Amino acid sequence: MAVTKVLMVCLGNICRSPLAEGILKSKVLDASIEVDSAGTAAYHVGNLPDVRSIEVAKKYGIDITDQQARQIKASDLDTFDFIYAMDEANYRTILKLATHPSQKQKVLMIMNELQPNENISVPDPYYGGDRGFEQVFAMLDKACDCIIHKIK
Repeated sequence: MAVTKVLMVCLGNICRSPLAEGILKSKVLDASIEVDSAGTAAYHVGNLPDVRSIEVAKKYGIDITDQQARQIKASDLDTFDFIYAMDEANYRTILKLATHPSQKQKVLMIMNELQPNENISVPDPYYGGDRGFEQVFAMLDKACDCIIHKIK
């Protein structure tokens, strides 16, 4: 069985991308999809996801406490089949790592799976309150439903 590899990317890899990783993993019913996450910056390398991401994921029955923040690397553009950016700034940063068109084609805005060509960003909830994490979870949950249908 061919395995599809998906990478979720935000800035620090502690809020949005760990949630996206956890949500998509929770929707995968077999070993046909592998999911990971990374950040474009190295601010939090080695750290667990933000406690608020952990709490909102737990509220919906998803455990993301096995994740550790890491920074995206150029080789990820070869390793992964789909690389989902949470916002336009991270999208542009990821594209700068690409060395050929086949790598650039893998880089997508995650919300475009739900609303094609709208380039809607998933807001960074880091400096907001708990409500921001709920909003981000809801957005990513819907986008991950679309991703599952796309890949299967």
